[in-house]
Parts: sequence; C-alpha cells; structure tokens
Amino acid sequence: MCTVLKVSESGYYRWLKNRDKPTKSQLLLVEIRKVLEEHPDNDNYGYKRMTIALMQRGIVVSEQTVRRAMQEGGLLHKCRRPHGITKSDPNAQQCENLVKGDFSSETPLTKLFTDISEVPCRDGKLYISPVLDAAEGEIVALEMRDDMKKELCIDTLKQLQARYGNLSGTILHSDRGSQYTSAAFKAQLEKMGMVQSLSGAGRCYDNARMESFFATLKKEKLYRIPTTEMTRDEVRTVIFRYIFVYYNRIRIHTSNEYGSPPSLLREYRQSMTEPAA
Repeated sequence: MCTVLKVSESGYYRWLKNRDKPTKSQLLLVEIRKVLEEHPDNDNYGYKRMTIALMQRGIVVSEQTVRRAMQEGGLLHKCRRPHGITKSDPNAQQCENLVKGDFSSETPLTKLFTDISEVPCRDGKLYISPVLDAAEGEIVALEMRDDMKKELCIDTLKQLQARYGNLSGTILHSDRGSQYTSAAFKAQLEKMGMVQSLSGAGRCYDNARMESFFATLKKEKLYRIPTTEMTRDEVRTVIFRYIFVYYNRIRIHTSNEYGSPPSLLREYRQSMTEPAA
C-alpha cells in the first residue's frame, strides 16, 4: 500500500500514530474559546484583540495564525457601520478645530470627545451622549434620554463636572451639531472653563475617535440584541452595563499598552504617580 501511495513506511506509521491527536490549530481554538467564554461580550473579539488576549495568558502566536484558527472555527464577524444623526448648523460661528486629527493625549481629562447617537426601541428612540477621554479611551460620562435637545449635551457636561471637578482648560471636541453650537451649551462650557473644538462642516473624520466608539458599541452590543422589542429603560440598562462594567474595565483595547482596559490603565498610571504612603 505504501508503494502504491508513494509514501514511506515510517511516514505511514507516523501518520497512523498521530491521526487522532488534535492539530496545533485545534489546540489554539480551544484556548480561543476559553477567552470567549470568560465574558458574553468577548465573542465580539476579532483576531487582533484575540491575539492580545492570548498573549496575556502566556500564549504567543502571530495575528495571522489566530486569524486562520478563528476563520476555521467560524469565529470571525462581518463589520457593520453606524450612521451619524446630528445636523450641522450652517449659521454657527466658526470655531477652530483644535484637535486637527490628533486623537491621542498623554494626560487624562485634557482632551475629550463627544457626540450623540440614537437607538431605536419599542417605545421610541433613545439618544445617548457619551464623553470619551483621549488618554486611555475611557468613557468618562454618559447621559441618555428620549430626545436629542441641547439639554442632553448640557447635562452631560454637568455630569462631567460633578464627577471630576475642575476641568478648566480641558478641550472638548464635537461635530457642529446645533446642540453643540447653541448659546446655552457654549455658556456651560465657559462656566466650566472648558475649551471648545469643533469638526469642520461635513467632516465626520474630524471626530473619528467618537465615531469609532459608536461603531464598537453598536456592532458589539446593540446590533446583536432586539432593541426594537425592548423598552428604553431596558436598553439604558444594557448600554450602561456594557460601557461601565465591560468596555471600561474588561474589554481589551488594542490602542492601549498590553491591551489594557481604559479604567484599569488609568488607575495603574495614577498609582504610579501618587507618592508612597
């Protein structure tokens, strides 16, 4: 038989001995599934985030190896992109774009991003207004309500002030939606000593960091649950838990050192700068 198949006798017996043993790819899939089972929302991990998760567990493999294994296991997802809802105010006073495409920051609470997004629910639309810190990618404030009037954004600012106190000199970047260019919103910014930065008209990429967060929230959570069959209060609870329990404190962030979750990275950095007792 070996002669007919043109294989060596030793090769045949080696194959016979190992044929029931799992391959390296199958063993890697076992470890990948362990990561996915650690939290329900981990099943959103793509191959890059999964590579970091495995590295944190002492399993060092290339991104392409992880990608192939996840593809074989049917664990890769297609991307869905949300659309924006705020409308630019053409009569708004032109305010400088202070960010200029630089979405990073070395110091917490010095450069923040915000925007509004909508979620369809059984009893109407829910509008969410988060604020993202450029330093670690942490969501530092979140307001949710049934309309997208300027008060939604103003109360988001008030929540920021209540949580973090003095924010004088902090840059807050948004698009040119009428909520952000309203006199009342600008007055609240001035009262807090914050500096406003606005995207160019019709330039969604000027606020790409915030758009990226909304894309993550929707594709990883909201697109995967029947929000149109849930009440606003039920969806509020889902969003709050995803952001403040999972996104900020558990989810791997590829832009952070070692994939650290934002809140944990901020707490670690604070502990390193605080004087020893």
